[in-house]
Amino acid sequence: MTTEKKMLKVVLFTGYACNNNCAFCIDADKRAIPEKTTAELLKEVVKARSKGAYVLEIIGGEATIRPDFNRVVGAAKRLGIPQVTCATNGRVFADPAAAKKIVASGIDALIFSVHGPDAATHDELTCAPGSFAQLKKGLRNLRALGFERISGNTTVVKPNLAALPRLAEFYIKNRISNVEYIFVDPNYGGARNHFKELVPRISKAAPQMRKALKLGRAAGMDQWKVRYVPLCHFKDCLDQISETNERELFLTEHWAPDFRNTDAIGSRAAVGRRKTARCRGCRLFSACEGLWVEYLKNYGDAELKAVK
Repeated sequence: MTTEKKMLKVVLFTGYACNNNCAFCIDADKRAIPEKTTAELLKEVVKARSKGAYVLEIIGGEATIRPDFNRVVGAAKRLGIPQVTCATNGRVFADPAAAKKIVASGIDALIFSVHGPDAATHDELTCAPGSFAQLKKGLRNLRALGFERISGNTTVVKPNLAALPRLAEFYIKNRISNVEYIFVDPNYGGARNHFKELVPRISKAAPQMRKALKLGRAAGMDQWKVRYVPLCHFKDCLDQISETNERELFLTEHWAPDFRNTDAIGSRAAVGRRKTARCRGCRLFSACEGLWVEYLKNYGDAELKAVK
């Protein structure tokens, strides 16, 4: 814990290799960057522990496809890092033996990325036929092992916008009590390269995202949240904003093969997102991070409306 009573969260990027090829992926232009070696990852795990990390989130690419994934998780747990988690596309867990080994490594929680309620929607976005079927099988295998600490995240893009309520039903059916609906980041990668095809207007996305949250609340899922959204479009669910929760609880660092960001929360608000003159006088101004810079370049700020 820090003197500010916030927990240090280290997001450890293993590299950018992935067995999916998501159309919107922020890392779409980074696949050729070399993966970190096992030795490099183990050194970073030791450094995270020495800095007092409470949470170590391991991500890629897809970290679970690495042969050394279980070794890295096991090292983190032996060193005493309280919470070791992994964001994953879930496909590796379709293999019962692999699922069993990962659970045995000591992983505390998993975050499954689900981008559609069915194979047609999900597989179109992952550009990996069969990925939805494997994800579902992976969920079943983990439940069969008694592993229950599974969260979800969904990147909100044009192709899955209308399906968000059905996706909410998928999460409810599969007892995923902690979910993030993430408004796509178009500053980099696939969403920037194919902006018009992938990035919805926030005025179109927000109603569907709020509908998903409402379905979750009705089912008792009060930990569902939205991320990377302007608060003026979510003023009726301000207790379900990821960034607000994150700022209150964490100091977050990102350690990647090609960069190190020791203030991921502050730099995102200062560099990645913007508020405009339309936001002046809004009672939510200080809590809000605005919209993505690239979004404003393409769509402008007409959808921002100060809450008086």
